Amino acid sequence: MTAAGRLEIAAQWLVLGVLILLPVGRISELPVLIACIGAFLLVALLRGHAWNGTAARSVLLLFASYWLPILFSAFDAVNPHKTWMVALETLRFLPFALFVAWALRDADAWQRCQLAIAAVVGLWLLDAWVQMATGYSLAGAAEQERLAGIFGADNLKLGPALAALSPFFLHVARERTGRWGLLLAFLLMLAPILLAGSRAAWLTFALVTCVFAWRETRSLRRFLPLLLGVVLGIVFSIGMLWKESDGFQARIERSLLVFNGNAQAIDQASAWRLSIWAAAIDMIRAHPLNGVGARGFRNDYAEHARGGDPFVDAKSGEGAAHAHQIVLEVLSETGIIGLLCWIFGSATAIRMFRRATPAQRQRAFVPALALVVTCNPLNTHLAFYSAWWGLFFWWLLALYCAAFSRVAQQADGDAGDHQGRADQHQPQQLASPR
Repeated sequence: MTAAGRLEIAAQWLVLGVLILLPVGRISELPVLIACIGAFLLVALLRGHAWNGTAARSVLLLFASYWLPILFSAFDAVNPHKTWMVALETLRFLPFALFVAWALRDADAWQRCQLAIAAVVGLWLLDAWVQMATGYSLAGAAEQERLAGIFGADNLKLGPALAALSPFFLHVARERTGRWGLLLAFLLMLAPILLAGSRAAWLTFALVTCVFAWRETRSLRRFLPLLLGVVLGIVFSIGMLWKESDGFQARIERSLLVFNGNAQAIDQASAWRLSIWAAAIDMIRAHPLNGVGARGFRNDYAEHARGGDPFVDAKSGEGAAHAHQIVLEVLSETGIIGLLCWIFGSATAIRMFRRATPAQRQRAFVPALALVVTCNPLNTHLAFYSAWWGLFFWWLLALYCAAFSRVAQQADGDAGDHQGRADQHQPQQLASPR
């Protein structure tokens, strides 16, 4: 292998390294830092030629849609020091995303990356199943009520992470082993996601399941029976897990309080999300233009919370860390300016997909689905401007942009042309003896 080939392999490992180190904490920033340095070196050595064939322009537009709201919110933020620090720290996502677009510009690299991501998810699932059976995983003992897996009992992100990454695992299973492999992959993911206890992850995985079920059927007549079978399988799984896990049982019982009909029961069923959303709406009314400042939600929460709010800390004067819903988070922390920027970014991402070639769309399908279900506005969410979830979101977004590489498109086109020439040549060989 040439030196250039080894360099590209190392670059692809950096992209994968972010995912591998996500459960460990802030150490996942190390491959991001190295990737940023790599991006600056590419600019210094190759100048603008480094981004030839990549979706660099789209990366810039998407980054502006994410970063400019933070910048505008900082000027009169309730905690200006925090918001300005977020604005500075967020700058790392731009060179990182450009580096990912360069590292995965080749079609073969893209295929290897998808397979590697599925393998990492598979290892997380194996660890989760071991914890289900023994009570322990690589990260130690399980949390009292939820399956924590590789993330550890003090970092309950297994459910959201698995649900968001499920399109990669299901897609590779379908491509490599067919429909039975897809079914097995679904069953392997179902129990860990349910026992992880995040109801947002349950809904996310349900949406992913519906999309894959539709891809397999392509008609309402076949889709509905398959969906009914999936629902019955989930209900059966819930019944089995209900008996085996007291924490899971308590979470289901708490969720069923929503059917009591009164506001207090609904608030309790939603883990007091109604209280957070009410404070967020009041926050939006008080700061409509540019919000309270990115990551300033907790600092202004007590000013807008209702009496007896369980999230208000009397000693620190702080409250809930974020709005737990993407639209309310964007509006409360970055205001109308932020929402308009996010809408522009969403429109840019959709336009990228609509203008892409069939080969590019095929590559982009998995990260696109992961982004859609992760940002679904009808769900609750982790904080998109936080260090951990923000990095995970931008890692997915960088993969999405890399899927539209024109270099990869050319490789696909060359393969198609080669096949076409082979097909044209074949009849001539058969016809020549005549």
